[in-house]
Amino acid sequence: MYRLPWADRIAAVASLTDAKRLQLFELVAASPRPLGRDEVAETAGMARSTVSFHLDRLVQDGLLAVEFHKPAGRTGPGSGRPAKMYRPVGSEVGASIPDRNYDLAGELMAEAIEATEGEGLAVGESLRAVAFRKGRELAEGSAGLEEFLAETGYQPEPDGDGGYLLPNCPFHRLSRSHAAVVCDMNGAFLRGAAVGCGGAEDRVVPVAGHCCARITGGS
Repeated sequence: MYRLPWADRIAAVASLTDAKRLQLFELVAASPRPLGRDEVAETAGMARSTVSFHLDRLVQDGLLAVEFHKPAGRTGPGSGRPAKMYRPVGSEVGASIPDRNYDLAGELMAEAIEATEGEGLAVGESLRAVAFRKGRELAEGSAGLEEFLAETGYQPEPDGDGGYLLPNCPFHRLSRSHAAVVCDMNGAFLRGAAVGCGGAEDRVVPVAGHCCARITGGS
């Protein structure tokens, strides 16, 4: 489950505050196939140069992707040259301030419910197992635990003793109403992440504060 970095997601959402850019994005997003600049310009009733600028900005902001296809039905010189086509990226882009990750919480809980029904496990046991496994899988490709924690929204801060405090909880609103369940899930996810980054799961210890856990020093 890859997410754009938080600052990039904020920029992507902010990009759509431009009325023309929003119109072009909605036009491309509604199409069942990739669209070229000329087709978008004709449909939107805008100059091709204006359309090209905004479409490329939407690509830069992570909202559209580019493909190259040979145009159908064209003949003559240059007719076989691949044309630049635009399509939606295929994934949702959401941003919140502070950074939250309720999609991840929903995914973990849904998988835990499926495991509970399919394997007859206790709900809490299933959620811990799913969260640990997901944390490990997601963290395995990261440069390190601190980088992974930052990408996932924890905003890690050095504690002066080789570890990290986690001032931002990606599941904050859920944890306020369901602290026992969410903090248990979060702790298991963080332990899995520590293992995925090549460390020991006991680096994650319970603590009172902004987040239910902190990362101790060590490997």
